Amino acid sequence: MTAKSTTSATFEQDVLQAEGPVLVDFWAEWCGPCRMVSPVLDQIQSEHPDKITILKLNVDENPDLAMKYQITSIPAMKVFNKGAVETTIIGAKPKFALEQDLAAYIG
Repeated sequence: MTAKSTTSATFEQDVLQAEGPVLVDFWAEWCGPCRMVSPVLDQIQSEHPDKITILKLNVDENPDLAMKYQITSIPAMKVFNKGAVETTIIGAKPKFALEQDLAAYIG
């Protein structure tokens, strides 16, 4: 299972109005660490499909959202719940570290 994408056009429905927690992976095609963390997020999504939704947002294609959520370095991941940011994770991390950061949602 591969994480689905969201865009400026679908962000409101996909993320802000979603039932349950949604992790948004702010990334870019040219970002090496982003490409390293992507399969880890795919694994976490496939192992916990009922607990958290993971979506990808390309910051080059959606600069308005990158600005709105103050994304200054990527990869950056934000967990939204009930329309608000609850958790922010910056940088590529191994799976166990991401699972610790997300324990409140997937634990």
